[in-house]
Parts: sequence; structure tokens; C-alpha cells
Amino acid sequence: MRIAVSVDESSGLDSVVSPHFGRCPYYVFVDVEGREVKDVQVVASPFYGQHQPGQVPGFIHSKGANVMLTGGMGSRAIQFFHQLGIEPVTGAYGTVRLALEQYLGGELQGAAACSTSQTHQAEDVPPEGEYEQDEVGRLREEAEMLRQQLEDVTRRLERL
Repeated sequence: MRIAVSVDESSGLDSVVSPHFGRCPYYVFVDVEGREVKDVQVVASPFYGQHQPGQVPGFIHSKGANVMLTGGMGSRAIQFFHQLGIEPVTGAYGTVRLALEQYLGGELQGAAACSTSQTHQAEDVPPEGEYEQDEVGRLREEAEMLRQQLEDVTRRLERL
């Protein structure tokens, strides 16, 4: 199985997961058998800074990924991934290593569209580059994602 992970840096398994798959500068592709990592490849995003709907899912598909782990994505992206036969999974955070452990352990699954980014929820296709130009919306989206991650970590700590 090949798992793609959106990341903010090119440090392989130690890269930090990006809060949004379409706005990250890199993707880490991890080949796994069972729970064992067989290969790790970091690839720069050819669409970093500007992309059109469907381009990034198409790129991930061209790299042979079966799963896309990320902090978040819009509803249209989730639909594109499903159409391409790729399992989208949102809610990932921390390092690629942690996200993989959570996914392979069954703790991380399913995809929910970003709730704070109105641009990504719109039915109409935004003009070229509009996703990346809405810095306030992006920061709100990232803040909401961090809030959710903090709540998750707090719940996990309380169980210990």
C-alpha cells in the first residue's frame, strides 16, 4: 500500500503534517506492507502556491497512492479522491510517523471537509489561485485544526 501525506518540510518520516493537503510544499509517499515501512519518498508539490480543483488529487493518483493522509481538505477534494479510488483521511497531525501509526492502528480514519474555509465549501470553482490568496481564511482553518488537535490530545491524556 502507498500512503501519501501532506507535509510542511522535507524530512521524511519526521516531517510535520500540513493542515491542508493542497497548500503544502511537499508530499511524503510511504510504501508499507502490513505495518512495516518499506520505502519513503519526499516529493515537492508541483502546485505549491497555486492549484486548480482536481490537480493535486490527480498528482497524488499519478504517484500511485492508495491513501491520502492530511490535516484537512475541502469537500470537492474529498470527492476527487473518491473518484480516483484513493481513500482520503483527514485529521492527521504531528509527524508523518505519528500519522502513519494512527492510521495503521485504526485510530485515524475517514474524511470530513474543512469547516472554517468558506472558499473550499463553495459550489462554484474559485478563480485561479484564490485558495492561496485568502490568507485570513487559511489561518482560521489552521487555527481550527490546531484547536481540534489539542482537544484530541487532551482526551487521550485524560484516558491515561
